[in-house]
Amino acid sequence: MGTSLALALREHDIDVQLSDVRAENVDTAVSLGAGRPGPEGAPGLVVVAVPPSAVSETVVAALREWPEAIVTDLSSVKSEPGRAVAESDGAARYAGSHPMAGSERSGPLAASGQLFEGRAWAVTPGSSSGRRAVEVVHELARLAGAAAIEMDAAEHDQAVALVSHLPHLLSVLAASQLHDAPSAYLELAGPGLRDVTRVAGSDTWLWQQILSGNAEPVRSRLESVRDELDALIAALGSNPAAVGNALTRGKSGTELIPGKHGGTATASVFVQVPDRPGSLSTLMTHAKDSGINVEDFRIEHGLDRPIGIAEMMVPEERADALVDVLANLGWSVYR
Repeated sequence: MGTSLALALREHDIDVQLSDVRAENVDTAVSLGAGRPGPEGAPGLVVVAVPPSAVSETVVAALREWPEAIVTDLSSVKSEPGRAVAESDGAARYAGSHPMAGSERSGPLAASGQLFEGRAWAVTPGSSSGRRAVEVVHELARLAGAAAIEMDAAEHDQAVALVSHLPHLLSVLAASQLHDAPSAYLELAGPGLRDVTRVAGSDTWLWQQILSGNAEPVRSRLESVRDELDALIAALGSNPAAVGNALTRGKSGTELIPGKHGGTATASVFVQVPDRPGSLSTLMTHAKDSGINVEDFRIEHGLDRPIGIAEMMVPEERADALVDVLANLGWSVYR
């Protein structure tokens, strides 16, 4: 996260100094063009991107070490850092933040300067935060290409328990069911299983800290899921209407999720890609030449078949047009 933000800021020619307890992380980030080793001189803004258990002490230390600097952090749990800062000097120069971006990978080699583009970025000022600190964090989000959303720290922690921490645990629980599965079962796995279990591959140590830091809101959400799960178990095989209601409630829930921040809803276009050199680059060239913006892209390889299935996410109103363009160019394509 830290290296990604540094790369995004360097796109605006902002001087970025990098510091880490592991010198090799700094060396790697510098080699990627994320900035230069530091600290050197007095920074105007200090961004703390450290594991959750070290956020509070690192923020307080930064406020003390740099008495003129604005300080923020990228932690996914905001209440505890806010409480720690409120009891320290320099609270007016701190405003918390949390970009809703990232993946199951970690470390500077997983960084991308485009990581935050189009993503929500929570800005969580405390009661002592000065307006200048809040404005600087809003500007930081803007420079990274994100959409800033200001909210109270406690409200933020409730929100991420629902939209981030609970989905992660549900992914973990689904993936854990695979351990005793016969290999023949797993050969039937398609993109649905991969979608559900992808984030379960995230760093265990990091997520232990995140969940410990936000335990009460996460526990409340898990209890709600437990209640719905118990009702569904009781209904299976005996109450089709109740099962249907559960499915309908879940389907309507997906419709409540906003599209890309500042953008439009997307639709998926699927393309068969022959497993030979140049096929994927040709597909991307054809998509680019169509003038239709591809918002996201992923590919799955067909089991025991020399093809891959590419999924291209495009603005919903342009999906049919992309299907027509690619079909006319000879691609096997469908929605």
